[in-house]
Amino acid sequence: MKRYLKWITLLGLLFGTYTLRAQSDEQMAEEYFKNEDCEKAVSYYQKILKKSFDKRSLKNYTSCLIKTKDWDEADKFFKKQVKSEGANAPWYFLNWGMLIEAQGKTDEAEKKYGEAIEAFGARVDLYKDLAEEFREMQKAEWAQRTLQRAREVAKNENLYRLEMASVYRELNDPESMIAELLSYGILFRNTEIVQNMLQDFIKAEKEQALLEKVLYEKIQKNPNEAFYNELLVWYQVQRKDFYKAFIQERALDKRFKYSGTRIFDLANLALQNKDHENAAAMFEYIVKEYPQGQLYPFARRMAISSREEQVKNTYPVNTAEVQKLIGEYQKLLAELGTNARTLEALRNMAILHAFYLDEKDKAIDILTKAIEAGKTEKEFVDKCKLDLGDIYLLQGEPWEATLLYSQVEKSQKDDVLGYEAKLRNAKLHYYKADFALSKEVLDILKKATSREIANDANDLSLLIMDNTGLDSSETAMREYSNVELLLFQNRTGEAIDSLKHLYAKYQDHSLADEILWLTAKTYMKLDSNQQALEALKIIKEKFHYDILGDDALFTMAKLYQEKLNDKDEAMKLYQELLEKYPGSIFIAESRKRFRTLRGDPIN
Repeated sequence: MKRYLKWITLLGLLFGTYTLRAQSDEQMAEEYFKNEDCEKAVSYYQKILKKSFDKRSLKNYTSCLIKTKDWDEADKFFKKQVKSEGANAPWYFLNWGMLIEAQGKTDEAEKKYGEAIEAFGARVDLYKDLAEEFREMQKAEWAQRTLQRAREVAKNENLYRLEMASVYRELNDPESMIAELLSYGILFRNTEIVQNMLQDFIKAEKEQALLEKVLYEKIQKNPNEAFYNELLVWYQVQRKDFYKAFIQERALDKRFKYSGTRIFDLANLALQNKDHENAAAMFEYIVKEYPQGQLYPFARRMAISSREEQVKNTYPVNTAEVQKLIGEYQKLLAELGTNARTLEALRNMAILHAFYLDEKDKAIDILTKAIEAGKTEKEFVDKCKLDLGDIYLLQGEPWEATLLYSQVEKSQKDDVLGYEAKLRNAKLHYYKADFALSKEVLDILKKATSREIANDANDLSLLIMDNTGLDSSETAMREYSNVELLLFQNRTGEAIDSLKHLYAKYQDHSLADEILWLTAKTYMKLDSNQQALEALKIIKEKFHYDILGDDALFTMAKLYQEKLNDKDEAMKLYQELLEKYPGSIFIAESRKRFRTLRGDPIN
């Protein structure tokens, strides 16, 4: 018994020594490889690979052999391993090919790559790994051959569709890439993956045009296959071409009886992207086609609301069109009654009366009725109170306005609407030239959960901080805040006259660039772009060192690009911004726009 125990102990020690030695070989090989001491690493990797196959060790070993250029020793090793490592022979052929290619023997190397592919035989699942190795080696053509061989072996053309699409992208073959992705989408019905890959792959204008062409061809050949229509709609939405997207959705709606649901969603998306005209057309389609449908009352209201946005964003605002909109809202209320589905129509009517027809008393009367009708809807009531506050401010009754804002602050304390009410109170204090109180409220709002509110609060707080306390009366700031009140009250003509007077009076004051900036923004709202450019040019030339220097330069470039169609001037200004303001928040967007104008494919 003691003799048996002795032998067991001895065997255990021997096995433990062997294990430690094996671990030591791997550790030593890795250590030498990391330190780029390939002459020492090679012998350890040989020991490891003779005992068992390890892909990483083989790759590192090959890398070291290429560095040491020990070609004869390498050939001997690979010849021996290919014969003895049947299952792993493909990996040896691959690395052998890399070794031969490093010697400049391209034809011989390609022969080994071909042998690597053939050596897998019927093991279809391993071809994908080999293709990935070829892609890492930047040999996309060999990756394509590998995946194609897998399809031939499996007798399945649908094998590795996504992988093949990625390879074709690297081969700069967009037509084949698109074909692979569409085949995958039809086979597996996974639209999201196809969309994600197309978004990553399709960048250049030519590729986008090709995708659109292919999808139209597929739709014509397969009219009952919704996948291609849906993908085309998605593509057109990415390009914000809502008109074309609507045409496709309309065809889908009729063919597959969607009852307008998808068009309703698309219309809302168009509205969010400020394409008011096409949003209105979509809502009107639902109204016309589905008068008895569940979406009818919402589409009816949203159609008018979309037209309203269109009217409000056309300068100068056409009062006849405003009255026409009010008439449409009145018809809607007469048809559907005043209820939860039509309450917003009352709000919209009141705002039109107050801000665009200067009928404040009528607006107040409508909002009072709306509050009574929607008294069970707390959020709606509070929105109406904010509107009422704005109207009282229009009438020059700030105390009534602040009372209403404060009610909403209390009612919606920790919600976005509450923060909005607080911001309006801060602006009211600002209009009244109570700058200290305004800044106190604004500094609290800088931490608001809504980024938009926090940004607005921060901007106004900085404006007050930079331009008060410079003189005892703060006269310039008072006059400037009064102009902002005129703009709020829609008294644009008076505001522009006041801004001209202010700049003439205070062109050496710290507010001078702000006066010019507000002038430019006001002219842009009126679509008077040449006048806006004049103000922006003064900021660029005279106040380029100040905080609004890059804002003015970027806005000028956008005006030349989007409104005046002067590509060369826009490029020149974007380039100037990139050179003069390397820390600007507009750098990334300027670079992208510059490259687009130059015709570069944007990656």
